[in-house]
Amino acid sequence: MNSPSPDPLRRAAAWLGYGGLIPFIVLAPASLLDHHHGWTWSDALYGYGAIILSFVGALHWGFAMSAPGLEEVRRVRCLVWSVVPALFAWPALLLAPAGAAALLVFGFVAHYLLDRRLARHMAFPAWYLPLRLRLTTVACLSLILGAFVPLG
Repeated sequence: MNSPSPDPLRRAAAWLGYGGLIPFIVLAPASLLDHHHGWTWSDALYGYGAIILSFVGALHWGFAMSAPGLEEVRRVRCLVWSVVPALFAWPALLLAPAGAAALLVFGFVAHYLLDRRLARHMAFPAWYLPLRLRLTTVACLSLILGAFVPLG
């Protein structure tokens, strides 16, 4: 008989999270190694980074709407913060790779730090913050690597 699967939510989040890293892992080296299309891959990398940063911001909207026991003031802060990552992401699309990387990496790191802070006031699953740290680290390293796209 098969043993019960360990925490299906954790497994699904891990599969989806790690799967979401594929564009980062593919596009960063492609922007550096494909000299003919490097800028195209770079644009795709920073476009994807902006989308994902906006997505992680929306997590706080969900927390504000559904987290049990969260104080009203924290709910409002979560709602306000939930739109801030998109406000970092959108102008990053208008910048050269180094500027885009800096803005997006700042947004990802700030979001992770706010997740850690919020974890003091609500019960995240034990796997959530370690997973978010791994995902944030790979995304940020990819964005930084992609900032070195060759000119011309």
